[in-house]
Amino acid sequence: MAIFKIDEIRNMNAEEIAEELRKLQSELIRERGIVTAGGAPEKPGRIRDLRRTVARIKTVQTERRGSKRSKRSEVK
Repeated sequence: MAIFKIDEIRNMNAEEIAEELRKLQSELIRERGIVTAGGAPEKPGRIRDLRRTVARIKTVQTERRGSKRSKRSEVK
């Protein structure tokens, strides 16, 4: 999985973002499972990168929901 920058995420549509979020979360679960089982991950910093990318994606999703809400309140 790729680690995305915030600009790359903002250029994606909602379906692409949801798909990437699903993939990243499943990879994060897999990496955490390796550590929990007592194994050593190939790239220890990968977990941190995955967590940060998931947070970036969720931030963009929240921003988009917030912009829709503010537009609705302006119409009233």
